[in-house]
Amino acid sequence: MGVSTLNIIKIGGNVIDNEEDLNDFLEKFSALSGKKILVHGGGKIATRLATELGVDAKLVEGRRITDAEMLNIVTMVYAGLTNKSIVSKLQNLKCDALGLSGADGDTIRTMKRPVKDIDYGFVGDMMHDSINKGAIKKVLEAGFVPVFSAITHNGLGQLLNTNADTIASSLAVALSDLYETSLIYCFEKNGVLRDVNDENSVVNQISAKDFVMMKEEGIIHAGMIPKLQNAFDAIRKGVKHVHIGNANNLHLFQQGHFGTCLVQK
Repeated sequence: MGVSTLNIIKIGGNVIDNEEDLNDFLEKFSALSGKKILVHGGGKIATRLATELGVDAKLVEGRRITDAEMLNIVTMVYAGLTNKSIVSKLQNLKCDALGLSGADGDTIRTMKRPVKDIDYGFVGDMMHDSINKGAIKKVLEAGFVPVFSAITHNGLGQLLNTNADTIASSLAVALSDLYETSLIYCFEKNGVLRDVNDENSVVNQISAKDFVMMKEEGIIHAGMIPKLQNAFDAIRKGVKHVHIGNANNLHLFQQGHFGTCLVQK
């Protein structure tokens, strides 16, 4: 009997922020056959709520500083409102989803980011053994679809705000020991574009060597670089395939026509 396949799909904040886009994506996600995991961040709701509560939302190079007040807000939004809204929508689509933070079942344990030049506050960084493969396997084999928010814990009672792209990549790497794993990043673009202003300029396939060259030539814009670095790191560590594309086109994935495919060579 062959190894089961597993698709790990990360959904971006721009899709979460648009209810029509989110509903459309979740229909396509629920229709995907086989074992699957959904990972999501929080979109703009946390920033909006922080403003309403008079809490300053501080960002450094696009990364959120998470002090104690902001941790309360992102936990409420990511692991609460956003996670449970997604789960309830999936249940309506007859997809038996289970909403999780990393603290649930001790599924994802992280360490608080060390203070260097910047104190990021209560931000979690992955360790080599962060992912509890056994616990997640039990959930998958029981027929549930895990839906992970971007909240983890340190095993000592402290919740931590953790980058959702990194969570998705780490899940894919860890679970590739148990399943033939594909990692799929869904966002608002059709894939990696040769021309950021032309949605039809999708690069169908990129190798690690191509990535270096395209960075040097300035073809890949700054916001895409961390996503691709995560993706190539996952491939080097055993993930079968990594794809990046438009959430609206997820139905094309199992037909082999989805976005940009990243390969090792």
